[in-house]
Amino acid sequence: MDSVDEKILSALREDARRPFVEIAKTVNLSEAAIRRRVSNLVKSGAISKFTIETNVGSKTRAISLISIAPNTPTPEISSKLKKIRGIETIYEITGEYDVAVVVSGTNIVEINESIDEIRKLPGIGTTNTVVVLKTVR
Repeated sequence: MDSVDEKILSALREDARRPFVEIAKTVNLSEAAIRRRVSNLVKSGAISKFTIETNVGSKTRAISLISIAPNTPTPEISSKLKKIRGIETIYEITGEYDVAVVVSGTNIVEINESIDEIRKLPGIGTTNTVVVLKTVR
């Protein structure tokens, strides 16, 4: 991946629907070159998915830091976390905690239900959850 790919990724992070023609103008390449580079970024795994964010309805989010029992493999827990309703993103991390998850719901009750499901998983040590008050972009 080179600096042009980085610029393309930056443009797509800002707006995944941004036309390739516009991206091409900002990096001085043809639309075909951008299309080919984006395809290569997808094939290499640098781009894993294209998503949308909606502002429909109110969405509550929380970040939960999770410690895992010493004899439990982290990937095993991550796999189980993917199945819990409301979990948007799972990060395997270093430090005091082993995993961080972003949980979303329409209200705090839904967030709490998801956290309760996390705590029921065998191998979960402790959780430390904070509610997101505001997202700054």
